[in-house]
Amino acid sequence: MDVYEESLKLHETHKGKLEVRSKVPLKTRHDLSLVYTPGVAEVCRRIAKDKSLAYKYTIKSNTVAIVTDGSAVLGLGNIGGQAALPVMEGKALLFKEFAGIDAFPLCFEEYHVDFIDDIKNIAPTFGGINLEDIAAPKCFELEEALQDIGIPVMHDDQHGTAIVVLAAIINACKVTGRELEELNVVISGAGAAGYAIMKILHCLGIDKNICTQVKETIVCDRKGIISRNRPGILKNKYKYIISQETNHEKRTGSLADAMKDADVFIGVSAPNIVTGAMVKSMSDRPIVFALANPVPEILPEEAKAAGAAVVGTGRSDFPNQINNVLAFPGVFRGALDARATKITEEMKIAAAYALAGYVKNPALDRVLPDPLDRKVAKAVGEAVKKAAIECGCARPQN
Repeated sequence: MDVYEESLKLHETHKGKLEVRSKVPLKTRHDLSLVYTPGVAEVCRRIAKDKSLAYKYTIKSNTVAIVTDGSAVLGLGNIGGQAALPVMEGKALLFKEFAGIDAFPLCFEEYHVDFIDDIKNIAPTFGGINLEDIAAPKCFELEEALQDIGIPVMHDDQHGTAIVVLAAIINACKVTGRELEELNVVISGAGAAGYAIMKILHCLGIDKNICTQVKETIVCDRKGIISRNRPGILKNKYKYIISQETNHEKRTGSLADAMKDADVFIGVSAPNIVTGAMVKSMSDRPIVFALANPVPEILPEEAKAAGAAVVGTGRSDFPNQINNVLAFPGVFRGALDARATKITEEMKIAAAYALAGYVKNPALDRVLPDPLDRKVAKAVGEAVKKAAIECGCARPQN
């Protein structure tokens, strides 16, 4: 029985991976009077007078909604909300296991094009919203529209990935003797993850006192290098931003052309599109993060044979797994503990440096913590909470 058949059996046996359990007893009439009518009426009256008391008296203080339309699920593509439900259940399980957060899937169908108002209207129940597996550019537009609803909203495929990649680069620089500000970076993939990685590496909208910008980045999509001179670049707002913020030498050509003399390759795109010859064309002892799943842009052994010093993938069966689970539980733990109104750029940078700093002695095959280390979320959460307080988006504790 392979992992796919075994997973099917597990899901069939348990009818999914989640359930609701009571925190309080319900055995007597008095118990019923406390948890429901008449006693609960007083709790409602208090919250009606002061909405912030929902954090004190309800599940709001520790609950996250995982929202998707199923339009960009793992490597499966646009499979719709219902087919995405097993993934969202898994995400909820990770929230609980790693950060003690109660998360619940909310799956819309992809044809439900504009669900901004729907999300705004469910916000009173939750302390935060994790947007998940939503295709670009819709994911950008959705996240931007939800930043002022009073609770943290983060698209994990963008920012969770960017946080973990930045942490990995920080430590990869330590073990290869590089400095962030000297790096020439190539990103393959201009979707949600690629765009967010570009932003955090170029400190877009981030205070330069807390963020170090790399020297240069070139971003490639299916058509090759994104440049200011590309015909039709104005048709896509986000690729236009990429064209303005990167590739200042206005280079053109293919991914292979982009990788020449680069220090870092970050793949968030497609399997088997990078060759050993392309890695050999990079600078001496380059850093290669091939994150396409389940098949990376180049396999680690081939990248190393071509001279790569540090190689990471998204897979658990190779060293240097670059996995969002290292970021999102701690980010939301810190945001919830601060009762934050949003997740700011300062909070993301704090998360990346806390994650990098968790590895006391990084090595070529260990630039990030073990994704199963339960203490990582606590370390990241503490840094995020502190950043939330310092940037003024934390609520007073009742």
